[in-house]
Amino acid sequence: MLDRNQLPYDIAEHEPVFTIADALAAAPDIDGFKTKNVFLRDAKGTRHFLVIVPHDMRLDLQALARTLESTKLSMGSAERLQRYLGVTPGAVSVFALLNDKGRAVELVFDQRVWDAQKLQAHPLRNTATVAIDRQALAGFLALTGHVPKVIQI
Repeated sequence: MLDRNQLPYDIAEHEPVFTIADALAAAPDIDGFKTKNVFLRDAKGTRHFLVIVPHDMRLDLQALARTLESTKLSMGSAERLQRYLGVTPGAVSVFALLNDKGRAVELVFDQRVWDAQKLQAHPLRNTATVAIDRQALAGFLALTGHVPKVIQI
């Protein structure tokens, strides 16, 4: 999709990674802000969120729920992740929104990530990392129909 729409990016292949620690150890040699991508659901399972924060940030789910005017937040199950974003744990990233045709997942960026000139994310698999600049990312999001909510987390 990125190539088809002439959205520039860099990609680095690496061994499979499942955690931030794995990703840092695999450390692809490309530019970009390293991110943590978290798939969350509310208490009733009616709202779903893809939250993108700096890789070393610890999320306060209670505070985030208040900010998002949501009920209690928890991690979405692997089954729910597959159903809504079409990926498995370890491959969650902004690019998974390509699979969210009904726009059921709310996209939330931490301000620091959104302000980065370039960020890193997995391309629907955990065996590579893509670096994409802000303009190309905005183009990707426009194509998927997702409007990010940018907040200070």
